[in-house]
Amino acid sequence: MTTQDPGPFGPAVDAFDQAVDRAFEPLRNNTLANRVMYTASTLGDWSTIWHLSGALEAARRGDAGFAVRLSSVMGVESLLVNQGIKRLFKRVRPRRDDLDTTHHVRQPLTSSFPSGHASAAMTAAAVLSRGSRLGPLWYAAGIVVACSRIHVKMHHASDVVAGLATGVILGRLANRLLSRRS
Repeated sequence: MTTQDPGPFGPAVDAFDQAVDRAFEPLRNNTLANRVMYTASTLGDWSTIWHLSGALEAARRGDAGFAVRLSSVMGVESLLVNQGIKRLFKRVRPRRDDLDTTHHVRQPLTSSFPSGHASAAMTAAAVLSRGSRLGPLWYAAGIVVACSRIHVKMHHASDVVAGLATGVILGRLANRLLSRRS
């Protein structure tokens, strides 16, 4: 991986990012992996997958308000991450000019750090899993969306790790707030 600027994180984080990028490289030549990862990345745009999942889970639970609560949580998460945290770092995204693909992904205008897709994925997984036996499924879907951002070279691996951690924290906070309403 050739990075334009590793940002404020230094050589150890840059080495980690490069090692993970090299590990993903063989998958970038796999047709099935590309279909899965580019689809997951696109579904993660604007938390589309999580809003749809919230609607499905609301129907399954017989609680229409669940979808509204999840969408509200996702709106707050997006505001905090995309308009708050990302503005503090302004990290350059990985170079994508070496990708040999026919797939298209939306190019965000925000900073690379942290990954909003990863943060949204863990926040949504936490809320979707609350009171559900489908928790492992929601977290697995979240991990796929998060990893897709490395695969499509929209994020450095460290951006995704930070996004996952941010999402875990926000998911726990959201569940605490939601449990007070119950």
